[in-house]
Amino acid sequence: MSNYEKFIQAIHNKRIIVAKIDSKEKGVITRTCIPFDYGPSRIYKDGLDRYHLYDLDSPEGKHNLSVIPEQIIDIEITNEHFEPSDYVRWEPNWIIERDWGIYS
Repeated sequence: MSNYEKFIQAIHNKRIIVAKIDSKEKGVITRTCIPFDYGPSRIYKDGLDRYHLYDLDSPEGKHNLSVIPEQIIDIEITNEHFEPSDYVRWEPNWIIERDWGIYS
């Protein structure tokens, strides 16, 4: 299964992932994340598709993380579920359709 397929499956099953990322600033890092979405960024105006994640264990604290596909080395789906209501604090306009109730 490709990293993209694992990411989409994790969104649909509301599973936390562990992402191994080739970070330009810090080298290879491993982060536990909530998978939010996949597609172009509203912040970066380069039109590139990105994995949109919420980093749960960064040394700098929890924060949003947008990563281009070339930087994703591996994605592992954990058995740990998450509740969208714990993380979504805005009116979502997702690129990837999902059934997250009022957070869809």
